[in-house]
Amino acid sequence: MSSILHGKAGTRHLLMGNEAIARGALEAGVSVVAGYPGTPSSEIIETLAGVSARQNLYVEWSVNEKVAMEVAAAGSFAGLRSMCVMKQNGVNVGSDFLLHLAITGTRGGMVLVPCDDPGALSSANEGESRHFARMLEIPLLEPADFQEAKDMIKWAFELSEKIHNVVMVRSVTRLSHASGNIVFGDLPDIEKRAYFNHEGGIMDAVRGPMSSLPVVPKHGQQQEKLKQVISEFEASPFNAYSGPTAPELLLITGSACYLYSREAISLLGVEDRVGLLKLGTTWPLPPGLMEKYLGTADQILVVEEVIPFLEENVKILAAEFGSRIGPKTFFGKREGALPRTGEMNSDHVTAALSKILSVAYEAAPEAYSARAGELSVSGAPGRGLTFCAGCPHRASFWSIHNTLQMDGRQGFVCGDIGCYSMAILPTGFNTLKTLHSMGSGLGLASGFGKLAQFGMEQPVVAVVGDSTFFHAALPALINAVHHRADITLVVLDNSGTAMTGFQSHPGLPVDAAGNEAPAIDVARLCEAMGATVRVGDPFDPDKTRQTIFELFDIKGLKVLVLKQICALSPEKKAKKMFEVTVDETVCIGQDCGCNQLCTRIFKCPGLNWDKEKLVSSIDEVICVGCGMCASICPSGAIRKKEVA
Repeated sequence: MSSILHGKAGTRHLLMGNEAIARGALEAGVSVVAGYPGTPSSEIIETLAGVSARQNLYVEWSVNEKVAMEVAAAGSFAGLRSMCVMKQNGVNVGSDFLLHLAITGTRGGMVLVPCDDPGALSSANEGESRHFARMLEIPLLEPADFQEAKDMIKWAFELSEKIHNVVMVRSVTRLSHASGNIVFGDLPDIEKRAYFNHEGGIMDAVRGPMSSLPVVPKHGQQQEKLKQVISEFEASPFNAYSGPTAPELLLITGSACYLYSREAISLLGVEDRVGLLKLGTTWPLPPGLMEKYLGTADQILVVEEVIPFLEENVKILAAEFGSRIGPKTFFGKREGALPRTGEMNSDHVTAALSKILSVAYEAAPEAYSARAGELSVSGAPGRGLTFCAGCPHRASFWSIHNTLQMDGRQGFVCGDIGCYSMAILPTGFNTLKTLHSMGSGLGLASGFGKLAQFGMEQPVVAVVGDSTFFHAALPALINAVHHRADITLVVLDNSGTAMTGFQSHPGLPVDAAGNEAPAIDVARLCEAMGATVRVGDPFDPDKTRQTIFELFDIKGLKVLVLKQICALSPEKKAKKMFEVTVDETVCIGQDCGCNQLCTRIFKCPGLNWDKEKLVSSIDEVICVGCGMCASICPSGAIRKKEVA
């Protein structure tokens, strides 16, 4: 039984932020949960999938975030409480449907949980989800700690059912992936019955069809819902003020930045000078609450992460209040008190406060900081980003890179998001030449593949992972086939959504809860669309290279599916295909290829360079026995023996 089911109401438990969100959904009586894996959000659905059978939940990893939104909305339309989960990029994907849903409205409570990644700790951008709430005119909540992460989810479901619309609850990496103590509430014992009532008129939100038409009248209804939201936000338990009645400076914040702000105030000892307004309801801002506290101070500091979303909305209200609150001096991101990129932390807030309040403060002596900087460069071993030992992606890009080099026509590879994004770095032999959103590599390649009429003769290759293939590449694949784009697509099929924890996808025979499910065959799907298809093993570089050359000679869309399970997958861990050894008498070391071909160029972590003997060796702890290094060794010094 999962830890989120342990313990009675009133007992305290240590949970990860994402687990706290999952517990909150259970306490709210959620029935339908859908999403797409993406760090830092993935653990929410994984946690709920683990208890789905016991709690009578339907939980799925959808093919992408737009579909996840639609699946969750269907649950809501049928009168059930539903939740949709994704990282910040996913809101972009789901926003097409969400724009319609916000006007249509919901029935059973529906909560959207995006988990943003300030600082891009595990992302290719610092994209913000908060702006979608304002653009789509739906309420936005932001928990400041782990208890709020749980409690706010339950409150969001209740709010959703009051206003009959979707509610957004935004988390961030430091909340989702850190852990804290949570006091459990009751788990409801309710009968869940789905029924879609559609017999009423088109304007009947409770009994009629669910449609965004007629747009203008329904948009008017949505505006009325926002007025109700503001009323609820005025009395929200998630907004709180601490500090003097008439502070010298009012600090306004929310989300995890509340913890950084509280620490900074305490560190400087300015509790008697600074008022701290924590907002859990960050859009639309409650005007009565804001006017009350904006009127208490002449100086305002707004602390938030990445883009000045909260700051701009506070300023708008301050302008509307005008003479009632008097003139204000604002500090934040726009005038440079706080950085506009990266994560926030207590040091940033402390520095801003000390400057505004003229409080002498030195985070660390200059000499200490200078010495620490020196040691970070000279004292620490170099460790660049790299593929894992035995990663099939390294083998795939080795073959792709070498084929393009041998071809000699300056061919290039378009890529996108996943572990294979690292192929833009030396670990992937700098093979990728474009890197954008999921599926965009194939879309770009489709465009490049139609430029022959303008004299382009370079071979065009796109790479995509198996999960991304289903998520976002299929429309681009259809486009490439239909328009006869002359490109080669390489599908890197490692049997899972490996970058985020091996979540299932439509190409695998299991669903989110581990139940048997029909698997969609990538190769057969591509063949059915009219592509020329080959299937290969990335650990056979000679055959892979030969196949790519053959595909280059065929016009139109060609697909090479390179199938090899991820080295870190649960199915493969501790299982070696080969025992690999190095014959030191045969190894030619620095005279090999471009000098140490296996350790300096191929760079598998399972290979070591012996500086005394000047030969390569196998790290028996790290090596996973893929045998790829034996295939590329020019002298035949690396040998592999099949494990019985």
